[in-house]
Amino acid sequence: MFKFEKLDVWQAAIEYADAVYRCTREFPADERFGLTSQVRRAAVSVSSNIAEGGGRGSNRDFIRFTQIAYGSLMESISQLQIARRQGFLKDELYQDVYQLAERVARMLSGLRTSMERTSGNNQP
Repeated sequence: MFKFEKLDVWQAAIEYADAVYRCTREFPADERFGLTSQVRRAAVSVSSNIAEGGGRGSNRDFIRFTQIAYGSLMESISQLQIARRQGFLKDELYQDVYQLAERVARMLSGLRTSMERTSGNNQP
C-alpha cells in the first residue's frame, strides 16, 4: 500500500469521485464530451493531486498539491451547480454530493494546516 492510500482525505476524495461518476451517468448523451467529462475530470483530479503531492519529497510540495486538489474540488462543485440548474441533476442528489465535497474540503484544509505547522511556515 502506498503512503497516500492510508490518508483519510484521499479515501474520501475517491468516494467523492465515485459519487460524481454515479450522478453524471444520467446526464444527457450530448453532454458526454462537455459537462459530464469536465466534472468527472475535476472530481478525479482531487484524489490524483493528493496522491501526487504525497509522492513528492517535501511538505512544501504536498501543501501545493493539496491547494490544487482543493481548487479541483471547487471546480467540480461549480460544474455540478450548473448541471443542477440545467436540470441534469436532481436537488437531492446534488445535496448528497455537495455534502461529500464539504467533507473533503474540510479534510484538505485540515491536512494543509497540519503540514504548514509541521514545516514551520504558513506560506508554501
